[in-house]
Amino acid sequence: MEQRTVLIVLFDGVQSLDVTGPAEVFTGASHHHPDAPPYRVRTASLDGAPVRTSSGLTLVPDSSLAEYAGRSGAPVPHTVLVPGGAGTREEDAALVDWLRAHAPHAERLISVCTGAALLARAGLLDGRRATTHWAYCATLARDHPEIDVDPGPIYVRDGHVSTSAGVTAGIDLALALVEEDLGRDTALIIARYLVVFLRRPGNQAQFSAQLSAQTARREPLREVQQWITEHPEGDLSVESLAERARLSPRHFARAFQAETGMTPGKYVDRVRVEHARRLLEDTSDGVEEVSRACGYGTPEAMRRAFVKALGTAPAEYRRRFHTPLTVAV
Repeated sequence: MEQRTVLIVLFDGVQSLDVTGPAEVFTGASHHHPDAPPYRVRTASLDGAPVRTSSGLTLVPDSSLAEYAGRSGAPVPHTVLVPGGAGTREEDAALVDWLRAHAPHAERLISVCTGAALLARAGLLDGRRATTHWAYCATLARDHPEIDVDPGPIYVRDGHVSTSAGVTAGIDLALALVEEDLGRDTALIIARYLVVFLRRPGNQAQFSAQLSAQTARREPLREVQQWITEHPEGDLSVESLAERARLSPRHFARAFQAETGMTPGKYVDRVRVEHARRLLEDTSDGVEEVSRACGYGTPEAMRRAFVKALGTAPAEYRRRFHTPLTVAV
């Protein structure tokens, strides 16, 4: 296999984890194949000078971006990775110009977190579906209506361009690319070494139900939220939950939606799907047993919920993501 150069673009105010997370994944793959390293990870800033990350760390790049400027004999990276960070909010015309002129020559173009904003300013996301950190999706959509911004997934792949959500989602995307290039076994070994999960599909939501919903202000409603999370197999009808909150069903349903941002039924659906996913990933329990443990009653009810939420059936989900980890330290 021909070695792929992964060029990570550096700039002042970059988020350090956006750089080091994917770098560790691609470098880990090369460590696993020492006789023929599949990746060569390089970093470059505009002028080759060190950059200061958003957390105050200093990163020293391997070179300047001018070395990849497309002149005769200049290397053309296989993958250009643009990380995010506070620095993406600065109007760096020179960096955007470099991306516009040279990033399209790469076979893969990746952004992590708010790195999508730099690609957007360079016009490289026009007409594409993309995502970014949840806190900046609305801004990206407002400033660049030509982009189909999807705030839900942890990463989106549209042709040769891939965009990912906040920080650690860059690791998920990098693992997905390694799996595509080198196979699942290599990606799983890297995930084990990094003590992360090779499980999160791109369409997984950036937030769990508990995080995507607001925390209710009133204690009885907060207690109900906690009860739902801890008892997905229980009677979670509006009537039962209202009784637990000591409210009428009508008042409870209105108050719950007003304070959490979603209906009780939607919240319950999300909690049950998440719980079922974890059981399918982490245990060897049968689908029927999992469906009962999550309050579905029947495997068919769980199958319908999975297809609606994740676009795949439970059995297929388990086949893809059931990877019990035994981490060597």
